[in-house]
Amino acid sequence: MTENDANEDTARSATADPPLLEADDVRHADDGCNEPAVAGVLLAAGTSSRYGSENKLLATLEGEPIVRHAARTLVHSSVDPVVVVLGHETDRVQDALEGVPVETVVNEAYDTGQASSLRTGIEAVCDCGDVDAVLVALGDMPFVAPQTIETVVAAYAAGAGEALAAAFDGDRGNPVLFDARFFDALTDVDGDIGGRELFLESDSSALIEVDDPGVRRDVDVPDDL
Repeated sequence: MTENDANEDTARSATADPPLLEADDVRHADDGCNEPAVAGVLLAAGTSSRYGSENKLLATLEGEPIVRHAARTLVHSSVDPVVVVLGHETDRVQDALEGVPVETVVNEAYDTGQASSLRTGIEAVCDCGDVDAVLVALGDMPFVAPQTIETVVAAYAAGAGEALAAAFDGDRGNPVLFDARFFDALTDVDGDIGGRELFLESDSSALIEVDDPGVRRDVDVPDDL
């Protein structure tokens, strides 16, 4: 093996997905008295550049904007509060969420990438009070089931890891949960990667296998609907 081969192997191992855990193996076993306080952050600030001239978050699925579906998934779970980060076409996306019990915050720097929205969401959650963790979901993923949120939160409560991502058929998807110890690092990331690098590099990360293909289905182009 050459030095270049070794360096390539090291790079691949550094970005390899964390261990895959079956949800049934990490069920929370106590009486529920010590459930962690987990907030939800929905990233809904992007420009939808790959979707075309329309804002994909406002595209309809079963008669409702997809961002509304994504927000309601969090609302129908145990995460609290639910903070939606707005940016591009703030007023239109806010209108699409009318009647959904969420808090909204605006990322004025949304065009700099997802990391700025993640930072805005984390800071808003911290302003709401003490939380143990935050679950980050994406506004362009309307097919995720509320039970998936509960499964990831339960895995965190059971000690499966401090950075957890839902997975389907062994492939990493969204949402992703981060323990509060990551908050400082999450507010310090830049660009369009968000917390992905932190997740992949942490030795306390794990994938939680769920029976939900929605964790791998985002909407990038109209045909995705």
